[in-house]
Amino acid sequence: MKGLRETIDDLQQRQANIKFNTLVKICTYWFGPPRLNGGCHKVYKMPWPGDPRVNIQRADSGMAKGYQVKQVISALAKLEEENGKT
Repeated sequence: MKGLRETIDDLQQRQANIKFNTLVKICTYWFGPPRLNGGCHKVYKMPWPGDPRVNIQRADSGMAKGYQVKQVISALAKLEEENGKT
């Protein structure tokens, strides 16, 4: 798996063209297994206090939904900021 910064940069460049399965692999790698793993929905708990989550869903085309890719980018950026992971 790429480093955190490289992953964020890659997602930012290809926001509208990310396969759902690719986004699942990225989220599972950085956030752990999904809390909800049913059908076309995956819900990932974020590793900071409170109950923040990222919910991703497969679009009919098999791609990730654009606004959800943006949520994952934001969560990864926060993870990078708080933990200094690269």
